[in-house]
Amino acid sequence: MSDDTAVLTPQQPAQEPGGGHVSGDTLTSGIPVVPPDHRSPFPPLGGPLAGPGTGPNPLVPQGPGPQGPGPHGFDDGEFSAPEFAAGPGGGPAGPVVPAPAAAARQAPRSAPAKKGRSKLVLASAGVIGLLGLAYGVGLLLDHSEVPKSTTVLGVDIGGGTKADAVSKLDTALAKRAASPLQLTVGGKKEQLAPDKAGLSLDSQATVRKAAGSDYNPVSVIGSLFGGERVTEPVILVDEEKLSVALTDLAGVSGSASEGTIRFEPGKAVAVPGKAGQTLDVGRSMISVKDAYRAQVETGRPNVVQLPVATREPTITQTELDRAMKDFAEPAMSGLITVKAGGKQIAFGPAKSLPKILSMKAIDGKLVEVYDKKAIDDLLDGVFDGVLITKGDGKKHQVSADDVAQAMGTALRGRTPAERTATIELNPS
Repeated sequence: MSDDTAVLTPQQPAQEPGGGHVSGDTLTSGIPVVPPDHRSPFPPLGGPLAGPGTGPNPLVPQGPGPQGPGPHGFDDGEFSAPEFAAGPGGGPAGPVVPAPAAAARQAPRSAPAKKGRSKLVLASAGVIGLLGLAYGVGLLLDHSEVPKSTTVLGVDIGGGTKADAVSKLDTALAKRAASPLQLTVGGKKEQLAPDKAGLSLDSQATVRKAAGSDYNPVSVIGSLFGGERVTEPVILVDEEKLSVALTDLAGVSGSASEGTIRFEPGKAVAVPGKAGQTLDVGRSMISVKDAYRAQVETGRPNVVQLPVATREPTITQTELDRAMKDFAEPAMSGLITVKAGGKQIAFGPAKSLPKILSMKAIDGKLVEVYDKKAIDDLLDGVFDGVLITKGDGKKHQVSADDVAQAMGTALRGRTPAERTATIELNPS
């Protein structure tokens, strides 16, 4: 046998490899032949075990070592391939490169310089400076007691002394402040004089309120450009005097009347009261005050309808009977005499007493009232030169008040002695 002749020895057939291996396609050297199509023992790239375009790397062992049952010492599940992005046609295109870091992004452009800010600051400073200058000029120019452009109800009283301001105010508003108020009570027209009702415009107090330096920047700067400094008028209200005036007005208006006693020549007559509409004094006070203020402000007298209410008489028949018995009938029963300092005067029921006497309802009672003017007229100087020492320790002429006080006791007397009263000139 020559050297180039090999002796072939029969061999036992090789055992078929386990599942996943291809038999008869390998050389004795153990290097696998690349199978056609997908005959590779490894799952194709982009198969069901991986995402699109990715798959296990057949060249990198994934398991712990050559201990698998395959012919090459590796189990089929021990291999995997690194993931690659899919290339054209679905094949691997190479390793995925990470996106650039945030630091690599384009840097923002630098903000433009705020050139307008400095102009705004300069403009603001200029405005403040001008306002400050105007404020200073306004203070320097106004040295009057009553600041310039001060007005009261449209009347300019500023720019001079307080006396000048009072004069201007009185000239413009005095007439309207003194005009009678036009009222209606239950359809009946009435007039009410402000001075009788305790209503007045206080010019002095109004000017005092308006006087003095005004450091308000708005007022000071405004005065340079014709701005007004408005002051409200001070209107005085005497609540007690107003209540009395309206109560008197209620007595002569409306349909209600109070029980009373009339003194007629030679007799006294009881007059029962009756219910009806009369002036509501409390509510009317508010209406009158508002009407007066409006009249002073506008100069136009408006007719004001005052509220009325239903009123029952406060003097009962029982009280009327008592007053007749205790005072009215005895008073008109005959002459009374009043003496003082050796002089005397008589008053009779025929002429004198009806002029002097009347009765007024106070808190449900009838109280006698003496007309002092009528007494003084009837005295006609009878007690001239007769002096009486009063509570102040000084001597005074006997007056109608002294006579009225003495008459109270004499009018209730039953006998001539009881109906004579003497005025004590030196009471202790």
